[in-house]
Amino acid sequence: MKKDQSNPAFDVVDEDLAVRSLAALAQTQRLRAFRALVVAGRDGLTPGVIAEQLGMAPSALSFHLKELAHAGLVSSEARGRNLIYRAEIARMNALLSYLTEQCCQGESCAAVPTPSQKKKVQ
Repeated sequence: MKKDQSNPAFDVVDEDLAVRSLAALAQTQRLRAFRALVVAGRDGLTPGVIAEQLGMAPSALSFHLKELAHAGLVSSEARGRNLIYRAEIARMNALLSYLTEQCCQGESCAAVPTPSQKKKVQ
């Protein structure tokens, strides 16, 4: 479906993808796993490494990775006997773009410091 330029704030396809992605991230363990994969970057991580980093049972992690993959937020690649999971950075950036597309009604927004930036200032 092509985006309707007359109403850029509402696109059903983008909205459905956003809902699916946000629903997948709306669980603590999945959010943590996704963030670990974002930190790992292109190298990705095996499920064993993720489970160890997060202190999570491998069976539970498998379920969470499946949900993230279904939402298109992670991909996996077989490498020998291991699966390597990677964050889909393009999907993450698309989600962030969708959420901020009409920010401040198209005007320049005042910068809001992130929590880590606030700590540095204090």
